[in-house]
Amino acid sequence: MSTDTHDRLLIIDFGSQVTQLIARRLRELNVYCEIHPYQKVTSEFVREIAPKAIIFSGGPDSVTREGSPRVPQDIFDMDLPILGICYGQQVMMHQLGGKVECGHGTAEFGRAFVQASNKLEILNGWFEDGDEQVWMSHGDHVSEIAPGFEVYGTSPNAPYAITADIERNFFAVQFHPEVHHTPSGAKLYENFVKLAGFSGDWTMGAYREQMIAEIRERVGDKNVICGLSGGVDSSVAAILIHEAIGDQLTCVFVDHGLLRKNESEEVVGMFRDNYNIQLIHADERELFLGELEGQSDPETKRKIIGKLFIDVFQKHADTIDGAEFLAQGTLYPDVIESVSFSGGPSVTIKSHHNVGGLPEKMGLKLVEPLRELFKDEVRALGRELGLPQSFIGRHPFPGPGLAIRCPGEITTEKLDILREADAVYIDQIRKHGLYDEIWQAFVAILPVRTVGVMGDGRTYDFACALRAVTSVDGMTADYYPFTHEFLGETATRIINEVKGINRVTYDITSKPPGTIEWE
Repeated sequence: MSTDTHDRLLIIDFGSQVTQLIARRLRELNVYCEIHPYQKVTSEFVREIAPKAIIFSGGPDSVTREGSPRVPQDIFDMDLPILGICYGQQVMMHQLGGKVECGHGTAEFGRAFVQASNKLEILNGWFEDGDEQVWMSHGDHVSEIAPGFEVYGTSPNAPYAITADIERNFFAVQFHPEVHHTPSGAKLYENFVKLAGFSGDWTMGAYREQMIAEIRERVGDKNVICGLSGGVDSSVAAILIHEAIGDQLTCVFVDHGLLRKNESEEVVGMFRDNYNIQLIHADERELFLGELEGQSDPETKRKIIGKLFIDVFQKHADTIDGAEFLAQGTLYPDVIESVSFSGGPSVTIKSHHNVGGLPEKMGLKLVEPLRELFKDEVRALGRELGLPQSFIGRHPFPGPGLAIRCPGEITTEKLDILREADAVYIDQIRKHGLYDEIWQAFVAILPVRTVGVMGDGRTYDFACALRAVTSVDGMTADYYPFTHEFLGETATRIINEVKGINRVTYDITSKPPGTIEWE
């Protein structure tokens, strides 16, 4: 899939932990951008993708180290606006004739305040109420700016916090405008892309039309198979592809018996009834639960589920004549990771993103209409396609399903109890208007029974743990601070309404050291 019809901004990644935040800031301004590691960026590469502007990211290295990351020197002769951030500023200064040094007491980490020393177009809206708060994270510092640059902002430990060569439209800042702790950072990016002449044409409406045309051209009259999990990514991909090629698309929905209450019926109903999409509902509950019987090791359970999913998917996909393409809900963060700064291998993609090597095994070509989107953009595209908000805003659900919320051996009894408890919990969260504030919420049923008293009788039932976290990307998370009243009310409902549970706990572990899921 290409985006040749859009203005394009190139982000050269020097390994910063927050490079993706730069892209997010720009996408929010309706500017299409791509992140590429510095190793990939040659002069020919830049000319080929023809960006309208370039941003150099931050990074962990030191330009004073021999062999540290650089950009091709002639990038500075391409008449393109360039913004350098932190390490990116130091690369600009070093390659254009300035000086960068280590130490000498000018390192800055964390919150700092920048004072204006001159007016500058990309700083319109800054310094209106005095000094600007920014977020610094640098050990090295610019000790001498390059010829043609002037100073436009300083901080106590960064005399060249903001510099620019306005004749060449080169701008460089020592801080990170992309992070939350630089409150006016979004305005700086807005000013930069405005100065660079971007039209702000990156909208989901435009993307939808472009992808429909490209899918039709790529697929032609062939058939496409889509592994549908019921998650947002695969669902949006399926509906977009169906809009492009209609009945040439067949979705395969594998019901492994580890879904939430009524989830199978909801997914099948939405796609088969509301969208009239050809759907194979593979009811394989007995197969999966039979293979999982007696298994308690979490990694063994995951491997069993993953292998069976591939086998079942292939079995049903083989019944579709003329299928030459496999649709996946791969997102842009997956693509970025696969060409990572460090050159490392791609992260393992969730099962609903990638059906485990099937493209090669089955000789299929890929259709990945979401590979240029971030998660929030997928949700925006879903709204553009008319998916109900209740579906678009669903919390993430893992590929192995309830198996990893059922530590120890999986049984039908435990799964039934878990589904009922989870349904009550989510109902409580929705009832109190908290669902959209929470990244993910679920119940885990514990592999222990506890003594309780109900009425005049003794009980010996399962304990469960409630889990709810806030997060941006799932990489780190903190527990959601429910009130004691909410927790008490929820525990009472679960114990009263769910037979088999007599004790409720709340998990307040952050990630790290814990994980979001229990297994």
